[in-house]
Amino acid sequence: MSYRNLVILTKIILIYSIFYIVMKTVIIFGGAWLWPNLLLMLPYLILGIIAAIQVKREAYSWWLMGIGAAVIILTRVYETSFSIWVQQQVIS
Repeated sequence: MSYRNLVILTKIILIYSIFYIVMKTVIIFGGAWLWPNLLLMLPYLILGIIAAIQVKREAYSWWLMGIGAAVIILTRVYETSFSIWVQQQVIS
């Protein structure tokens, strides 16, 4: 893949991270469970900060693409079961 694709994918990960954090914040203020949603926001916060630094410095790397794709896929696949498990642990 080309360098241009790397730049585009980094910006997509940055925008997706910002969107996910905003979405979870709105959901929390809407009355959803606090701890599961905060824990789900944490990897996106870290990923978004790293992506923002790379975009600002214009120094992109492929490892962010791999980690970003893994975080996005794993979060979306296990989000519901993770939220329920965390909430059950908080209640107990």
